[in-house]
Amino acid sequence: MRHMHEDPVYGLQDRRRKVELGGGDQRILAQHEKGKGTARERIDWLLDAGSFRELGTFAATRSKYPGLDEVDAPGEGVVTGYGTIEGRTVFVFAQDFTVFGGALGEVHADKIASVMDHAAKTGAPVIGLCDSGGARIQEGVVSLDGYGHVFYRNAIYSGVIPQISVIMGPCAGGAVYSPALTDFVVMVEGTSQMFITGPKVIQTVTGEVIETEALGGARVQQSKSGVAHFTAASEADALQQVRRLLQYIPSSNRTAPPVVPFSEPLVADDRLREVVPQDGTKVYDVKDVIHLLVDPDSFFEVQPLFARNAVVGFGRMQGHVIGIVANQPKFMAGGLDIDSSDKIARFIRFCDSFHIPLLTLEDVTGFIPGVKQEHGGIIRHGAKILYAYAEATVPKITVIVRKAYGGAYVAMNSKAIGADMVFAWPSAEIAVMGPEGAASIIYHREIAASPNPGEALREKIDKYREEVANPYVAAGAGMVDDVIDPRDTRMKLCEAFAMLREKQEERPRRKHGNIPL
Repeated sequence: MRHMHEDPVYGLQDRRRKVELGGGDQRILAQHEKGKGTARERIDWLLDAGSFRELGTFAATRSKYPGLDEVDAPGEGVVTGYGTIEGRTVFVFAQDFTVFGGALGEVHADKIASVMDHAAKTGAPVIGLCDSGGARIQEGVVSLDGYGHVFYRNAIYSGVIPQISVIMGPCAGGAVYSPALTDFVVMVEGTSQMFITGPKVIQTVTGEVIETEALGGARVQQSKSGVAHFTAASEADALQQVRRLLQYIPSSNRTAPPVVPFSEPLVADDRLREVVPQDGTKVYDVKDVIHLLVDPDSFFEVQPLFARNAVVGFGRMQGHVIGIVANQPKFMAGGLDIDSSDKIARFIRFCDSFHIPLLTLEDVTGFIPGVKQEHGGIIRHGAKILYAYAEATVPKITVIVRKAYGGAYVAMNSKAIGADMVFAWPSAEIAVMGPEGAASIIYHREIAASPNPGEALREKIDKYREEVANPYVAAGAGMVDDVIDPRDTRMKLCEAFAMLREKQEERPRRKHGNIPL
């Protein structure tokens, strides 16, 4: 009779338990004391209960690099595998900070690349839980090569499968570029940071003194740099946000976004007549408009703290997912600047990659003027919006709720650059510039010759508004499909998106375009 220690199955279980313990009890305790979970705990929080299936469990360093020959590295510092989120298959990798500080080496990178390949082949999202001290220095250039293999897959699988990064600890140096190449970045406030060079290096090279959190913490990377799309107060909340995000996006570019049952009747909504002030100088929150147009409680904003003069996010109309792009009059009068241009263009391109129709809510006075904007490249950045809308072949509908002036009118999904349907409210003003500026230029001589220039200017402004800027002029020219009662907007949009659901549109064959980056 075989002794238990000689039983191969017992040996397997013993080895598996050792791998699952990672860096051991003391390091796990240290992770918990920082308010952080372990790699396996995070996977359990993210996935449906009991659904995780590990891959590469017994991976080990191939060569004995200096300093590694006598050190154990269970799982090579990263846990990889697949499971389900609300029944849908997803692939996941979670860096294990208890093993070599989660540092990436050759086999560690191979494990990540392998799950990415599986995800692309099977058409499933890939979610990376990042918690790493960076490259494994002992392995030298081989670890850098490992990063390269991951970056390459991030790029070639972009637009093929959704890629989501959750930053749950330090992320520095070359390690930041994999998350930056993915579709969405989620950060945990207080325990995660991203930066190319840390505070010590910056102080040595430039003399600037800054703390780690102030340099690359979650709030900074969402509100200032725009690197992070979402932030969360805890790891569990961050992973819950990933679960919610997946409710709006398909598993791959081969499938449509998830549809939820919806049976409420479409009715006119009087609140839509009141939500936008007629007076163009008065501000309002465009999110109030969005909430009245989409299915109840379905709006999910992306990058809420970055470039707040624009709002982007997902919602549903009669259970079907749409992407929403809107000017936000609460900030900078809803004008377009460098950051909002980047935010809008990237969101449009994500939606187009994954068959998500686009709704544009327009109230824009123009591109933001100023030396800083011009020297910062507003021409180049603003062109990204034009490019993204023109490139997109998903259903695209625009509602002009108030102002639509100048080049910004053209950029915000106008008919000329490919909108399928453009609706305008009766209060809309569509013109090269605002009536005040236009009247003062066009009627300059008449106003100057008037005995009462102020009154003459007001008369000419009203004349311009009535004869040139009103939406019926644009409708007469074919730039607006219909001028609608605001009360009927949700009904009109639901009908139009349903009509466009089977839309197919081709672009000239090419390898790829050259977006003005």
